[in-house]
Amino acid sequence: MYLRHLQVTDFRSWEQVDLPLEPGATVLVGPNGRGKTNLLEAIGYVATLGSHRVATDAPLVRHGCERALVRVAVVNEGRELTVELEIAPGRANRARVNRGAVGRPRDVLGILRTVLFSPEDLALVRGDPGERRRFLDELLVQRAPRYAGVRAEYDKVLRQRNALLKTAGRRKGGDDPYALSTLDAWDKHLATAGAQLLAARLNLVADLAPHTAAAYAGVAPDSRPAHIGYRCSLGPALPAEYGDPEGPRVQPEPLTQILLDALGESRSAELERGVSLVGPHRDELELVLGDAPAKGYASQGESWSFALALRLGSYELLRAESGGEPVLLLDDVFAELDRRRRARLAEVAAGAEQVIVTAAVEEDVPSELAGVRFAVSEGEVKRA
Repeated sequence: MYLRHLQVTDFRSWEQVDLPLEPGATVLVGPNGRGKTNLLEAIGYVATLGSHRVATDAPLVRHGCERALVRVAVVNEGRELTVELEIAPGRANRARVNRGAVGRPRDVLGILRTVLFSPEDLALVRGDPGERRRFLDELLVQRAPRYAGVRAEYDKVLRQRNALLKTAGRRKGGDDPYALSTLDAWDKHLATAGAQLLAARLNLVADLAPHTAAAYAGVAPDSRPAHIGYRCSLGPALPAEYGDPEGPRVQPEPLTQILLDALGESRSAELERGVSLVGPHRDELELVLGDAPAKGYASQGESWSFALALRLGSYELLRAESGGEPVLLLDDVFAELDRRRRARLAEVAAGAEQVIVTAAVEEDVPSELAGVRFAVSEGEVKRA
């Protein structure tokens, strides 16, 4: 899989850019603040319908404009598809494939797959659990786009249930029969969607774990061994074999009843606090170095190594499966890495079908990635 063309209009700092691309390495070189990262962000947005830098779409639209457009031409196994996304904060975004409108923007998911490594990825190790849940869910959707709908459904039900918990908890000390019967119905919806999301995450972590451990050993061979795991809010109620890399695939059906039972047991505490205390939104991707959690115990170098290992592991996982090898996006990361980590990343990147790199100075880019160079200046991209 590779990008043949990228066009953006009124996206971030760019009024208009037309960028021809080709397989192999492409390097965007220019001083900081000239919009290199914005171009990678646009590519990543097509793949995930989200930004790796901000939580909402509003900052993606150039100041003073009502909408932004991103168009890409994706070639996968000899077939080319053109994807166009219109980003309009305050209104529904729109999407087209080969100039034809699609029902929902998320229908374009899976056409382009990317793995992006950026300085913001340090938050995967040092940030709060939400950063790691987001990492899992974005990788899950790239792996199987239908989970975008599952995650959206779970988030919608969770919001509705939390609103009801707050209302029911204030009425008659939380014993309003009508509110409680309505809560029973929302429990079933939450357990059904939550079981699908939880099963998919458990299987994903089991598949990703060996790739991440191998990648970490490659970039930090003198460090303690790294491994990842999934800590579930269900606690002991979750069978021990679930999530075991050597165990059977987890199915959602048994998890539905386990979640329902856990919701019933936590009902009084949830009414008191007005928030859902059980479910995938309370879970955590555990990052462990040796016998200690990476967060709080990893050094700066170990944190960078773990963040890099998560991205390299994701890349190896996706490229080993059907759907096309993902495009590798490296956003100004070589300047942040020491010699060994830089060499390992360059080794993997050099073997990618397509890798797009940004750098402030050309000297930051390893010689293994000697490909097409573009000079990025204020409002302009020129082939060097």
